[in-house]
Amino acid sequence: MADQDKVKRLLRLTQEGNRGLLEEEVCKCESARAALVQGHFGRSGDTAVHYAARHGHLQVLKYLIEDLGADVELVNGDYKRALHEAASMGHRECLRYLILRGAKIDCLKKADWTPLMMACTRRNLEVIKDLIDSGANVTLKNKDGWNCFQIACREGNPEIIQYLLQVSPGIWDVESKVKRTPLHTAAMHGCSEVVDILLERCGYRSDAKDSCGVTPFMDAVQNGHIGIAKLLLKKHKEGHRGTIETLLTLGADVHAKDSKGRSALHMACAGQHTKCIRQLVDAGLTDSPDNTGRLASQLLKNPEALKLLEDVTDIK
Repeated sequence: MADQDKVKRLLRLTQEGNRGLLEEEVCKCESARAALVQGHFGRSGDTAVHYAARHGHLQVLKYLIEDLGADVELVNGDYKRALHEAASMGHRECLRYLILRGAKIDCLKKADWTPLMMACTRRNLEVIKDLIDSGANVTLKNKDGWNCFQIACREGNPEIIQYLLQVSPGIWDVESKVKRTPLHTAAMHGCSEVVDILLERCGYRSDAKDSCGVTPFMDAVQNGHIGIAKLLLKKHKEGHRGTIETLLTLGADVHAKDSKGRSALHMACAGQHTKCIRQLVDAGLTDSPDNTGRLASQLLKNPEALKLLEDVTDIK
């Protein structure tokens, strides 16, 4: 068995990207060489190939695969492969090399995440293009029902959103397992440029409810994204081009409630967002009880917001 200290040194050189010293050390110990190529290390069970791809060390990656015979499809404890690592960290050269060496484009790690999905958690458009140009399937979903487009909408890069819509015009038409759309996701995370694109180019109903009855407008309000809430209301009034039907009136949208009887005002009060509360009150929304009888004002801890609601409470 290889000396553990020697193996640790080899792994450190791999992570540092020092190919020259790595080759020297490997030549000195055949057992350490075997451990480096075949071993799984750390809590995640990563291999040396994972480390090289994660840190973007192309020359070390080539050495491990071409000279030492490491398998590009080695998996760690989460079934993650080197291609997942390169895609996730945005290391384009390593990614293109792994693809050239035959790495499976749509390999799945734990929770059914593909390398393309991992790439969409970053803002590296070129890596995303490389994967799609190499045949990555943009329509695949992970265990939660998210495709790469929904993940990209969470990150909020408008250039990536435009590109994905260009290569797959129908990619927007997706819901997660709890019926949340990419519009919900973008609104919740405050991605205003993406929300604008989605409203202009896609067929979303801006009042669509997820399985809990929450709309994108409610998501924006609850998370304090007042600009997005205003944008949703504006687009709601103007209507959109395309296949979308005429939306509800401004008042109906503002007064929408989820399955627990909570209005957007409940969401704003729970988040202590005074500006959002003011906007809702100005739009005509008054306090009313949810299904348990709780008023939105009862969720407030902010004195300024409490004062704002004192004269508008209207229990029905």
